[in-house]
Amino acid sequence: MSIEYLVSLFDMHQIMLVVAGLFVLNVTLTFAEIILDLTTHKERRWKDTLANCAIFVAHQVIEKTAFASLGFVALLPVYYITPLYIPMTVWSWALALLAADFTYYWMHRMEHEHRILWASHSVHHSSEDYNLTVGFRLSVVEGFFEWVFLVPMILIGFNPFQALVGLVLVAQYQHWVHTERVNKLGWLDEVFNTPSVHRVHHGSNRQYLDKNYGGILMIWDKLFGTFEREDEKVRYGLTRQINTNNPIKITFVEFGHIWRDVKKCRTMGDRLRIIFGGLSWRPDYFRTAKKPATPDASTPTAK
Repeated sequence: MSIEYLVSLFDMHQIMLVVAGLFVLNVTLTFAEIILDLTTHKERRWKDTLANCAIFVAHQVIEKTAFASLGFVALLPVYYITPLYIPMTVWSWALALLAADFTYYWMHRMEHEHRILWASHSVHHSSEDYNLTVGFRLSVVEGFFEWVFLVPMILIGFNPFQALVGLVLVAQYQHWVHTERVNKLGWLDEVFNTPSVHRVHHGSNRQYLDKNYGGILMIWDKLFGTFEREDEKVRYGLTRQINTNNPIKITFVEFGHIWRDVKKCRTMGDRLRIIFGGLSWRPDYFRTAKKPATPDASTPTAK
């Protein structure tokens, strides 16, 4: 496929009607929940809700710029060097969605396990509320690197358009699960990502930390030992809250924590491990320093 044809698919392909329809549905559901919470006087941190909406608007602005095409452009060289090719059919779209869901599981898991990735993903977890606006609380930074995780899909023959749209559909599916309005759904909670399953993922309770990474299917969590059922009442947010509703601070607070620790490191190896290593790792001399590091959202139990 030529670059021109691949680009045209974002405007012409029928799957984009599904993408647009899900976007409208998600926005509609979100505003309906806000109205419902207002009329029923459900407790909600309204400044937090406004911050989530502000972050959502920032995303929409970036989507209108050239930055939105970064992932597509970056994946093109991989697409043109791979000898494999999967034609776009109904069946290949189903396979692409399955592959994107598998990709999402590992991308999501790595975002919880490596500090520089957590710095952006923690934005989504830092709300102490759990409502549909939290589904909009996604770091504007993630779009600059998440395309890397799609490289395996391109190498096995999917084109960049199909891989990117597959990942978008996985993300769009998840919006509705950010609510307390839906209780447990029985056997569906064992198979799919549901509100109950995802509430666990957003929990800062010790038993809920780093669980339920799946986007649509829970099969990946069950295969790789990260599945957890909702049992005790969920406490949302990080284990150490960021205590701000400023969208800019919400977006970059953990990058600031990383930079603070990097400046205290004595060797380049330690600096690199602070940036790219696990969330809990710190050099031993951090603990023996006269002024120990202030605990932050990147501590061993951060969520």
